Amino acid sequence: MQEASLVGLIKTLLIILLIYFGLKIIFKWFGPLILKYFMKKMGEKAFKGFSQNGGFPNQQTQQRTENNIDKNSKNNKKEKKPVGEYIDYEEID
Repeated sequence: MQEASLVGLIKTLLIILLIYFGLKIIFKWFGPLILKYFMKKMGEKAFKGFSQNGGFPNQQTQQRTENNIDKNSKNNKKEKKPVGEYIDYEEID
């Protein structure tokens, strides 16, 4: 059975710290390049999806939405029916 030694513990801590600070320095140097690469890829995907959907809306879709707006505004202008008469209650002493 092995026992934990102080030298082994120090080695393990130094390795962990070396990896931590090494990754920190690598991301500090190469992080902007990696971020730039991913942003470029996301922009390409967005542009590809935009161009597949036909780009800007054409005149026909704009007319359809105007027709829908006109129909919705007509439905919203319904008359309110009177519910009943107003009764004013007075307190009795």
